[in-house]
Amino acid sequence: MRAWIVVDLGFGDAGKGSVVDFLVRNTGARLVVRFNGGAQAGHNVVCADGRHHTFSQLGAGSFVPGVRTLLGPDFLLHPGGLLVEAAAFGQDALSRLMVDAQARVITPYQQAAGRARERGRGARAHGTCGVGVGECVRDALAGHPDTIRATELRSPRTVLEKLTSQRERKRRELDFSEGQGQGEGAAGEGAAGEGAVFALPVDRVARDLLDLGRRLRVVPDSREIVARYRRVVFEGAQGVLLDEDWGFHPHTTWSDCTFRKALALLDGREAFRLGLTRSYAVRHGPGPFPTAGSVHIPEPHNGDLGWQGTFRTGLLDTVLLRYAARVLGGLDGVGLTWLDTDPGRACVAYRDGPRTVSDLDPGPPGDLAHRQRLGARLAGVEPIVEAVDTRAAVATALGVPVVLESHGPRAGDKRWMGLGL
Repeated sequence: MRAWIVVDLGFGDAGKGSVVDFLVRNTGARLVVRFNGGAQAGHNVVCADGRHHTFSQLGAGSFVPGVRTLLGPDFLLHPGGLLVEAAAFGQDALSRLMVDAQARVITPYQQAAGRARERGRGARAHGTCGVGVGECVRDALAGHPDTIRATELRSPRTVLEKLTSQRERKRRELDFSEGQGQGEGAAGEGAAGEGAVFALPVDRVARDLLDLGRRLRVVPDSREIVARYRRVVFEGAQGVLLDEDWGFHPHTTWSDCTFRKALALLDGREAFRLGLTRSYAVRHGPGPFPTAGSVHIPEPHNGDLGWQGTFRTGLLDTVLLRYAARVLGGLDGVGLTWLDTDPGRACVAYRDGPRTVSDLDPGPPGDLAHRQRLGARLAGVEPIVEAVDTRAAVATALGVPVVLESHGPRAGDKRWMGLGL
């Protein structure tokens, strides 16, 4: 068996989808595993014939006939979004999809509650895609028994009971009234649209979830599925700098963005750990970004509309690259994308008052307060910028070779320079 795990070394949007498509086409892999994150991910793939799809819950190797997708136990499933994506993609997408029994299911009530909380933060917004991922994880971590799992999507009684409990609990938490609109509680101003969702009849929401449940292949153990395939590509979501533990709180995702969850599904078998970075840095939404605004490059697949907010660009930051490698505990090679727009400059250190900083201390696991202080500190540093050979700068910062180069969005625009695939 051979496996490749693709993770993003930054704040996301490094080209994971196009790299997964490349690996599937060049390794003979017939299984793509989405092992973290959920429906908020958007991975763009452009085919040689011009076809384009933004993969959200289907694996980014799905343009290749016969390739299947497995959504692992830590995936956050959005039923409505999956049905829309499957219809847009076609090619019998649902028949090629497997979902782990323990995957959590996002409901309309959780999505509305997550949006209401973000609106209530006002200028202190954390950043969200508005899909409900954070709210679903929040419920599960709090131990609420009304969290729905994929294995329950064929049980009408369970789905009805959990949806009823969930809707009433969130109404109380957010001080929503029985009808449309909202009170003056945690939802804050401007959340009337979210409040209207709580007027949706439970039986109507349940019907939609159960309809999807009848069409899904739910598997009891993802590890057994992975073990059946000789070639597997693991498709990560978001980026290491957004990781739920190692990111700069509170501007993080509710997901483990490291290699850990993928390695757990491999059950001791080895994998090539591939980290990705653009030749420059990007970030969608709020949060620390030391080089933001230092370079402006047109972006074909990201904009400022929607819940994520402003899409920002800046020079490559080798300080943050070293931080990502450190919290990952190592990687085997790096993929360097967007080389066709390489600025040839990078941030090599920061001026932090009288000090020059070239490395960041992540702090111990579980110390979210340390990462929050670190993020606040990053907001005030001054990048030290130098002209660089981007390939050499990335390889030096990460301590591993550049094994993949990408000069465009298509598989044919990429070149593998490591050991044979």
